[in-house]
Amino acid sequence: MTKTKTPSAVSPAAQPRAAARRVTSYDVAMLAGVSQSAVSRCFKPGASVSKSTYARVMKAAAGLDYIPNAAARSLITRRSNMVAVVISQMANLYYPEALAELSHQIARRGKRVLLFTMQHEADVGRLLADIWQYQVDGAIVAAALTEEQIGEFERRRLPLVVFNRNLRRADGVNSVLCDQYEAGRLLAGRLAAAGHRQFGIIAGPADSPVATERRHGATDRLRELGLPAPAMVTGQFDYASGTHGLREIIAQLGRVPDAVICGNDVMAIGCLDCARHELSLDVPGQLSVAGFDAVEPSNWLSYNLTTLRQPIGHMAQAAADLLAGLIDAREGETVTAQTRTFAPQFIDGATARLVALKPDSLAA
Repeated sequence: MTKTKTPSAVSPAAQPRAAARRVTSYDVAMLAGVSQSAVSRCFKPGASVSKSTYARVMKAAAGLDYIPNAAARSLITRRSNMVAVVISQMANLYYPEALAELSHQIARRGKRVLLFTMQHEADVGRLLADIWQYQVDGAIVAAALTEEQIGEFERRRLPLVVFNRNLRRADGVNSVLCDQYEAGRLLAGRLAAAGHRQFGIIAGPADSPVATERRHGATDRLRELGLPAPAMVTGQFDYASGTHGLREIIAQLGRVPDAVICGNDVMAIGCLDCARHELSLDVPGQLSVAGFDAVEPSNWLSYNLTTLRQPIGHMAQAAADLLAGLIDAREGETVTAQTRTFAPQFIDGATARLVALKPDSLAA
């Protein structure tokens, strides 16, 4: 007689994970002996819940290997808890602290960053369809937006904060920025006060509003002081632009200028290395070099660059605060648009000849 072989029992742990039922907040509530709403509050940042309830819920959740379902929560709250951050790849490369600070400040408010990057700021329009698709709660955009694009945010009632872009013609738009025009004026004025007369400027990309504001601020201040027009070249915010730019400026003028203002620190470092190591110039004895942004390498002992620092940390906090206020505003509530402007900090490095100025004279 042939015996029928009975299949051996398979332990639950050996079963495929796909066959296991997903643990829900109701399972956690039952094990912890609390309501499902109490479980939800325990996983909601800033929600009110007692220490004892929180401890019981966390113990039950750990025992069940429970992970909150963000998608399900968004269906209940009608919020995705995601914030779109739009930034150019070039800006992210040279100002990584801006994205890091924005992410940190947004996370502190219980939300997550959905990052959108673009090669050039003019490409921002192509990203908007993706932003609408992901149903984000709001957006922080580090790009110059047109009136039509701003109007689309308003039509969709999507909270918007423009970061570090001066939209002079856009009324009713919340923005946080460092005044790049005044930064350019400040740097040119400090160098001129120290006796520099013939300037060169290695400007940033033509499609960068930040580069344009800095260039205009510097050239306007030099013109007000009655100084010769600076020799002007355009760069791409990279190291090579600094080296090529200095050679072009010298070729234009037929001599070494008194000072070169670079549109950012990376170009200033390229200019500085070219001056010292290729042209054997004494910096700052024969040539002063200055930049913007105070990126980390600018502080290295071999550079100690004269530059201007943007208060990125304070700016990111202000942008997150503004956006959180817009998101939390009650439907139909009117929120007055704000522009929060921050001043740059002058870094008196070793690459420019400068004279000490009284605080009240810096405003000129």
